[in-house]
Amino acid sequence: MSEPTPNPAPPLKARRWRIIAAGLLLLALALVVLYTSRAAFYSPLALVVVGAIGFAALLLQLRLRKDSLPHAHAPLWLNLLALLFAAAALLTDVLHLSPAWMLASALAAVICFAISGIVVLRELRKR
Repeated sequence: MSEPTPNPAPPLKARRWRIIAAGLLLLALALVVLYTSRAAFYSPLALVVVGAIGFAALLLQLRLRKDSLPHAHAPLWLNLLALLFAAAALLTDVLHLSPAWMLASALAAVICFAISGIVVLRELRKR
């Protein structure tokens, strides 16, 4: 009986790009945290920014994977809806409209980003 061969290691070049991309996303998140005042983190817009950075990290990792399925992608309509909610939260903050509208639209944007990320991860797990 022959022993099964272990999975081959990913090519060094592909792994390098994944590490560089992960480092850049960590740098972006660190810049947001470092140059934002403590009071700003009580704003729902900070939650939208951090959620969008996390979702961008997921999409970038998906793009850099060579073995990903062609149909493993985020639903475009859900991403557009999340961007509309994020823009609405920003607009209500700039125009000093009701804080309740800003909270609701920021929460809706984060929920849309989260659902879109869950859809992508679920499709990858099905493999």
